[in-house]
Amino acid sequence: MTILPLYAVPQFAEQVTDWLWQAFGEGVPRGFFKSVIDHSQKADALPLTFVALDGEQLLGTVGLWRCDLITRQDLFPWLAALYVNEAAREKGLAGQLQAYVIDYARRAGYAELHLWSACRDFYERYGWQYIGDALEYPDKTVHLYHYSLCESAGGTTE
Repeated sequence: MTILPLYAVPQFAEQVTDWLWQAFGEGVPRGFFKSVIDHSQKADALPLTFVALDGEQLLGTVGLWRCDLITRQDLFPWLAALYVNEAAREKGLAGQLQAYVIDYARRAGYAELHLWSACRDFYERYGWQYIGDALEYPDKTVHLYHYSLCESAGGTTE
């Protein structure tokens, strides 16, 4: 299994767009996700999209974005759009994709990462700290998480 930036394998852009639209696009046109993916394929510029591959088989994707929650534009950057194909689930890939983005962001000089999720008790097992709830447009309550890149492994303070 290899994790690469999508700009290195652009032939997977349409599949990633479809995955994100199907997984996260309730009430949002596909063109929105296409735009995000189209603009996340420049080296060393946010947003970035990464993909996990097994040979030529696409397994999953994750993003490093400037903003993933319009009501919390004060937080930056974001781990976003984590998706693992159903056939590749329950094998630790979600954790590997998170670890890749965490390492990438740390090497890029960021001090912290954020994410939001509609569910609880998933990201905590990977070292994310729940920091409260927020509002996703137009009226959906979501859970906010923080990961410190300056501290010891696991993103927690001692």
